[in-house]
Amino acid sequence: MQTLKTLNTQTQEQPLIIAGRKFASRLMTGTGKYPTMEKMQQSIEASGCEIVTVAVRRVQTQAPGHEGLAEAIDWKKIWMLPNTAGCQTAEDAIRVARLGREMAKLLGQEDNNFVKLEVIPDPKYLLPDPIGTLQAAEQLIKEGFTVLPYINADPLLAKRLEEVGCATVMPLGSPIGSGHGIQNAANISIIIDNAMVPVVVDAGIGTPSEATQAMEMGADALLINSAIALAKNQPMMAKAMGMATEAGRLAYLAGRIPKKDYAIASSPLTGTINSPQS
Repeated sequence: MQTLKTLNTQTQEQPLIIAGRKFASRLMTGTGKYPTMEKMQQSIEASGCEIVTVAVRRVQTQAPGHEGLAEAIDWKKIWMLPNTAGCQTAEDAIRVARLGREMAKLLGQEDNNFVKLEVIPDPKYLLPDPIGTLQAAEQLIKEGFTVLPYINADPLLAKRLEEVGCATVMPLGSPIGSGHGIQNAANISIIIDNAMVPVVVDAGIGTPSEATQAMEMGADALLINSAIALAKNQPMMAKAMGMATEAGRLAYLAGRIPKKDYAIASSPLTGTINSPQS
């Protein structure tokens, strides 16, 4: 009989692997939009995450809410994922990615070449530019970066980015910060089926049930920021998202029952007590 301890051991034996680096947690979180630095710190800890994304531009410019952020996180325990948020062109994203790599090195992560690549020219809907993203990815990979590109749920683009050497693909569930959940389920499923690199569902998740849904579909990991940072109780929501991510992963590994168009009794029909005949 499998115990909870046995199940925990099994999940720990299947870490998330990105570019050869292993992570026990499949939840990534962010650092933006929190009401206070303390709430951000508490939420990261409560989530159990090991990867935290940081907007390079906001840290570099000491934007409101980001003052002292680099020093607020224990980078010996948390792997930094610098991101190119705010970049509208491939050229801009490449430049900011280089700054992010230097920032990671200054904070003690000498071997950190990770970058979450965002090229977003659209200020209203914040949808990523597929052409600019591909162009930037190709150049950054040539420069030795481990590229995690944020993209629309486009299976053809996802495969192309994988072919040029991206370490993951990160399709959006729905627009950034919208909280609309997984609106591109069919396309995300195609990406998951075809990908030979980890698929990280990023953006749009608003509730733990939506996080679980993404993991049950077979996503390898999630990146969740707004749903935690804008919750009424951020650390509590962070813990819920961490639990939901693990629950969804376990459910995916366990395998759901097939759907049927008719009922099947859960109890055996043999040995039933018949009414006495008159």
